[in-house]
Order: sequence, then C-alpha cells, then structure tokens
Amino acid sequence: MDLGISGLRIVITAGAGGIGLEIARAFLKEGARVELCDVDEAALAALPQNAPGAHGVACDVSDRAAVERFMGDALDRLGGLDVLVNNAGIAGPTGRVDQISPEDWDRTLAVDITGHFNVTRLAVPALKHSQNASIIGLSSAAGRFGFPLRSPYAAAKWGVIGFIKSLAMELGEFGIRANAILPGSVDGERIRSVFENKARERNLSLEEVQAMALSATSLKRLIPPQHLANVAVFLASPLGSSISGQAIAVDGDMQMLV
Repeated sequence: MDLGISGLRIVITAGAGGIGLEIARAFLKEGARVELCDVDEAALAALPQNAPGAHGVACDVSDRAAVERFMGDALDRLGGLDVLVNNAGIAGPTGRVDQISPEDWDRTLAVDITGHFNVTRLAVPALKHSQNASIIGLSSAAGRFGFPLRSPYAAAKWGVIGFIKSLAMELGEFGIRANAILPGSVDGERIRSVFENKARERNLSLEEVQAMALSATSLKRLIPPQHLANVAVFLASPLGSSISGQAIAVDGDMQMLV
C-alpha cells in the first residue's frame, strides 16, 4: 500500500536506537527524509548501517540550547517540516516515592515531558507551512495507569497525553494534528532493565516480574517495536489525516501495570 509519504520531512528525537530507530526505518522505507537526534554516540555512529539515509546528531532534549541548534540545523537540511516524533524518554528511578531523590525526579521530568515542549515549540512554526502536518508523542501505558515504584515516569507520561491533547486543540486550525502512542511492554533492552530493577526491589526473579507484567495483558507477550513504528507512520500519512487528539495504546490490551 502506498501511504503517500514519499519525501515527507521528519524529525525524530532519540531516533538512533530502540523504538525511535524502528520509527526512523519505517519512514525511510516509505521514502521519507529523516533527521534525528540521540544522546547515544555509539548508536549515532552506527546509523549508516542501521538506518541508511537518516542523518543524526547528538542532542539531549532537556538542554534547550542544544535543542535549538539541532532543530535549526534539521529544519535547514529538510527545508521545512511535516512530522515531529517526540520519542525521547528515560525510564527514571525505581522505588517508592519517599525513596526517590529530587535529582532523579527532576531529571525524569526534564527529559520525558519538558523535552517534548523544548522541541515542539521550535517545530510548530515550520509545521504551519506543511500540507500534512503531524506531531506524534510517545507516552506509555504508564500514561493511563498508576505505575507502582515508577511515579516520576508515570507522572511524565500522563503529562505527555495532556500536552498532546492540548496541542491538538490549539493547532487544529492550522491543519496540524497531534496524537500520542502508548506502548506497553516493548521487547528490547530497556524493558529488560525495568524488569531487572523491579525484580531487585521486590526480591523476585526477572522471569517472575516479566510473567506478572504480561499476565495483565490479553496477548500475553512483549510488543515488537516495529508495531509502534507502523502506527506512527500511519498517523503521519494522509491516511491518518482525520485522527487527532488521540491516545492510542499499542500494548497487547493491557489492563494494569504491576
């Protein structure tokens, strides 16, 4: 199926690895042009092999000066912007709220929600000139459930949904649509690290924690990151042109977080 996005101009944060890399690959496969940033220098160095055609630079989305440099260069290289994918995020600390340091709390929110603002405010003027403008924010299943031992992460991911819904209302008159994708337990190193941290906190095995997490889903399996990329590409295409203000779960029908 031709999604009609050949030549579309895309910016992706944290796009050199994990979910972001899969999203970049999916857009490139459809003929889009991709500019991305990441904090992982090794992943950026591997881009020519992992995502041929993508251009990536180092940038921490919590650093406003770095974001301004990245976005200025990206918009110049692309000659405008059609799609912004705010994917950057960190897992944050694991522990009860009284065990979490203020520094860990601040760092998690600085990346996971304020980072979305830092990039979006610079993208909107360019998006207003696009004929197919879209903002996609990566939230999480933690953005619709409570998440014990992960309160900073959950707070930020709830914030992403509020941000996206507000953007949809503010920017609809300019033809800019905004949607959130809510991953569940996505296969990869990051979810393994989360499960390992929870296993230590609860004196359980990694396998027990993973089984507990998957027992709360209908499909009882981890989500391939490619499935999130498929949704992102559809939402950004003309086929998704009537979808805005939505929080779309891609989580195997998760009923709770444990």
